[in-house]
Amino acid sequence: MLIFLPPSEGKTPPAHDDGARLDLQALTLPELGSPRAQVLHALMRVSAQEDAQQILKVGAKVMAEVEANTRLAEAPTAAAWQIYAGVLFDALDAGSLSDAQLQRAERQVLIFSGLFGATGFNDRIPAYRLSMDVSLDPLGRLASYWKKELAATMADRVGDQLVVDCRSASYANAFKPAAQQTLMVNNFTVKDGQRKVVTHFAKHARGELTGMLLRAEAEPQTIDDVVAVASQRWTVEIRESDGKKPHQLDLISS
Repeated sequence: MLIFLPPSEGKTPPAHDDGARLDLQALTLPELGSPRAQVLHALMRVSAQEDAQQILKVGAKVMAEVEANTRLAEAPTAAAWQIYAGVLFDALDAGSLSDAQLQRAERQVLIFSGLFGATGFNDRIPAYRLSMDVSLDPLGRLASYWKKELAATMADRVGDQLVVDCRSASYANAFKPAAQQTLMVNNFTVKDGQRKVVTHFAKHARGELTGMLLRAEAEPQTIDDVVAVASQRWTVEIRESDGKKPHQLDLISS
């Protein structure tokens, strides 16, 4: 089983600089080294331009992070789960995982991003600012760029495994496993008898579920295994794949 996660917009720079710098070939899926280098160099170049804020679609408050993009090759690194901040990763609480659980995460979790395409949970990366919906000259829109670059590599990586997909739409579009082996995770809150999707709670639920799957005593492998874990926390419903759309795992919170 694999778990697909989105990145977070916010990043936490490493607390300590141990001298380790970004090594693209040391990341999970080293076959992506060349396209990763192209995006990295394009981002560093664009981030130094006067129109960087407009190109990267960010607010004025994060321009210090954009300026830091120009030094990514020399920036300190830490494990991806330590760099990514935000609701999903807070709910996952990777800092409390045991060594064995972190090793499971290394095998099972892939984090998709506009900069790296996809990386492992423990891959060492710097803090950066870049979304998948950005266009970088001369590569074009990153979602389309990575859709092409990820296709063969990710197909080989996934094989016939079940994929628990916790990504948001822009990242899910970069690579889509076969519908019959994909379980999309949704979260609904119920108020006055009506189901509603609240982005904040959906992110939290996906992060919490990921943590539960990584901590499960027996490593989940099938949809039924995932349902058994999720049912410990939520009311769970499964909508089966129609052959075109993936299976849907609905986590329902009251």
